[in-house]
Amino acid sequence: MRFLYYTFLALVSLGFLGLIAAVAGLIYIFSYFGHDLPDYSQLKDYKPPVVSRLYAGDGRLMEEYAEEKRIFIPIEEIPPVVKYAFIAAEDKNFYSHEGLDYIAILRAMLKNIQKLGSGQRPEGASTITQQVAKNFLLTNEVSYKRKIREAILAFRMERALTKDRLLELYLNEIFLGGGAYGVAAAAQRYFDKALDELEIHEAAYLAALPKAPNNYHPARNHDRALERRNWVISRLEEDGYITKAQADIAQARPLISATTDSVERVSGPYFAEEVRRELEEKYGRESLYSGGLAVRTTMDPRLQEVATRALRDGLTTYDRRHGWRGEIHRYDDLSDWQDKLVRYGRHPGLLENWRSGVVLDVSANAATLGFADGSKDTLNLSGASWANKESMTALVETGDVIAVSKDAETGDLTLEQIPEVQGAILAMDPHTGRILAMQGGWSARESAFNRATQAWRQPGSAFKPVVYSVALDRGFTPATLVLDAPFVIEDRPGHFWKPENYTHEYYGPTPIRVGIEKSKNLMTVRLADYVGPEAIAEQARTFGVVDDMKPLLANALGATETTLLRLTTAYAQFVNGGYKLTPTLIDRIQDRRGRTIYAHDTRPCLDCGAMIRWDGQPVPDVPDTRERILDPRIAYQLVSMMEGVVQRGTGIRLKSLKWPLAGKTGTTNESRDAWFIGFTPDLVAGVYIGYDEPRSLGRRETGSSVAVPIFKQFMAEALEDEPPMPFRVPSGIRQVRINAETGTRARPGDENLIWEAFITGTEPTGEMFMLDESGIRQVSIEDTRHMRADPEAMGGYRQDYDRQAPTAASRKAVTTGTGGLY
Repeated sequence: MRFLYYTFLALVSLGFLGLIAAVAGLIYIFSYFGHDLPDYSQLKDYKPPVVSRLYAGDGRLMEEYAEEKRIFIPIEEIPPVVKYAFIAAEDKNFYSHEGLDYIAILRAMLKNIQKLGSGQRPEGASTITQQVAKNFLLTNEVSYKRKIREAILAFRMERALTKDRLLELYLNEIFLGGGAYGVAAAAQRYFDKALDELEIHEAAYLAALPKAPNNYHPARNHDRALERRNWVISRLEEDGYITKAQADIAQARPLISATTDSVERVSGPYFAEEVRRELEEKYGRESLYSGGLAVRTTMDPRLQEVATRALRDGLTTYDRRHGWRGEIHRYDDLSDWQDKLVRYGRHPGLLENWRSGVVLDVSANAATLGFADGSKDTLNLSGASWANKESMTALVETGDVIAVSKDAETGDLTLEQIPEVQGAILAMDPHTGRILAMQGGWSARESAFNRATQAWRQPGSAFKPVVYSVALDRGFTPATLVLDAPFVIEDRPGHFWKPENYTHEYYGPTPIRVGIEKSKNLMTVRLADYVGPEAIAEQARTFGVVDDMKPLLANALGATETTLLRLTTAYAQFVNGGYKLTPTLIDRIQDRRGRTIYAHDTRPCLDCGAMIRWDGQPVPDVPDTRERILDPRIAYQLVSMMEGVVQRGTGIRLKSLKWPLAGKTGTTNESRDAWFIGFTPDLVAGVYIGYDEPRSLGRRETGSSVAVPIFKQFMAEALEDEPPMPFRVPSGIRQVRINAETGTRARPGDENLIWEAFITGTEPTGEMFMLDESGIRQVSIEDTRHMRADPEAMGGYRQDYDRQAPTAASRKAVTTGTGGLY
């Protein structure tokens, strides 16, 4: 008995010592591997990288920006079937263990002992908590050292974070293949569904992916993927999350993934890129590509489509007018023409419905083309009629690579040409500054340079309304006469500046209205000279056209560069009654939690709110907080004068449209740039056309011939369903019938009569006043007739420096010279 007693005592002592040694070993392990572990407390406030999305004004998706495509979903928004599927597949005891599943660890250890020497990868027993530790804080190294550190971290994390927080981190962070991070992005990637739309068999498939997404691809590895999915479904049944009947139905469902993304997207690449630049500048690259921003833009998809088509049609029309330039590529050897076309790829300037093909054979009336897919087709001479060639052999040669489009109804090919000329079109709401459409060039694939916002060009005569706004503000009326006659300034000895009208003709005393309708350079310069270049520069700054324009008379004719966006915004401020606008591409920005962090409309509204129910009460009264920068009566006078541009002036091509329209053309010296900015009461649009490397658009090419047709096509489609609406007349305006040539009140026998807008108290009387070099002076009808008979004799000269009397050369310059803006 004593022997047994001592034996028992020895065994107990050895067991106790072994326990002490084991505890000491654990303490050593925790101390050795746990002293330099990453700080897991950061996971309390961790925000995983989330995709940022741009939406059009109607809510449709425009663009996504992300380094990892992830959509963050709070744990309370994740459907139970998704949570249960991952728990059943990855960690059935997740809600009961404290970070480590000891039974699973023991099972994995026994299996790994059996695999010793086999070369097989060791089996793991990681809990969801351990996977969070690995994914967020450690590496993917396969070693027992990393597993020990992972276990220690998991044990500590369970005491710092709730189970729901750990599961939220896991389900939003995990990579599930196909470029999808997190369950929400994976639901869209594989099934084109929102997370709350997933069925049991779909949630089970997602839960089958964490171990090896590439091994369970639904198409490439269909059978393995189906087997793994059904295993997850069986685990859901075993763990009591679903019934046997639900499991049988789910396992019987086929595994079919979405082949395309059915999310309806709208196209506006120049618009989207401009928004992207603004977001990156405002919030930084990290917030844009990882912050999960939801950005509601101002883009109207219908108007964007109309604007893009109008610009491309206009550029094509101009380009064809100036002839065929030749092939886009050429091959001398056609022995392997198909392979060569495949290697050449798709030219970035080709539109969606264009193809490039190589000429395999050519005759007088047709050319046989081969395409990259091996197909062949025939281009007839009638399909290239715009090139004005007598035969197809004069147009192309064997080996030429050319662009063609195919008529959807007839199947006939048409010869196409990528324009060298570029341009931009922009549409805006003149009351809010919301940019509704923006196309910054022929194709964003060919050139991302946005000519609506980044191209600084001389506006030419499109700047003139700024000058006339100053004149009207200084007491002039639309009927005031201004001398249209030669004007010369000698700014240094022997150097003369002599502007001219586009037509090189002079009309003597002419009402201001006619000066803007017919785009008279000399009248504009005289007005600018009278009110002062400094006032013009200040008005340009106030309206946002140019921030620091030099006070030079030449700038009154649009010699200082600006952008289409700036100039269009200025015109919007004329039509809205003189209110200051801040143009915007963005209505609202929300963060990943749905909180609004930016809104363009910041007007206070006490009775507005998302939870307010409408029961027939009056619409909330929202105050107008816009700054007034121009008298609304003067703004209307300008609008009325620019209506005359459409009715009688350089924009007369628009007269056939049924809607009231107003605007102004612009053409710079040597026809390098062509503009038209125009508007209705509620829509303003601007068009710019020119070469990226400035050169002449050609003789007789002007804003009227190049830009106006684009504007016309845009407005005709944009306003198709809108009823005609006259321009709004503010109080304090009186319409008076006048003689359009003299600016005096209409008299019996007068023929050329119009209604003119006068500010009350400035209506014309029997007296006539005219601006010339001597200032404003009273004239008679006989005086004006005499001056119109020989306007060149009324030319003026002035020195802008302190020196002697005019020289003979300066006198000669009054009647000779070059230049002119239209």
